[in-house]
Amino acid sequence: LGPKGRNVVLDKSFGAPRITKDGVTVAKEIELEDKFENMGAQMVREVAQKTNDLAGDGTTTATVLAQAIVKEGAK
Repeated sequence: LGPKGRNVVLDKSFGAPRITKDGVTVAKEIELEDKFENMGAQMVREVAQKTNDLAGDGTTTATVLAQAIVKEGAK
């Protein structure tokens, strides 16, 4: 989170692995087997993308906040 965020290695089925610190790029690569869990992941991915489009930064914070809102709503 923030400037001390870590690098992530994305293993693609084609080409070389990709190294990134960008939360939106990481979010785009997440695909879950469970249909309903994947819908939730898609919603969080959209939160990250819209935050990036509008603000250009803060995608990780927006993702963490979205997860917290969903968790509270599920109580």
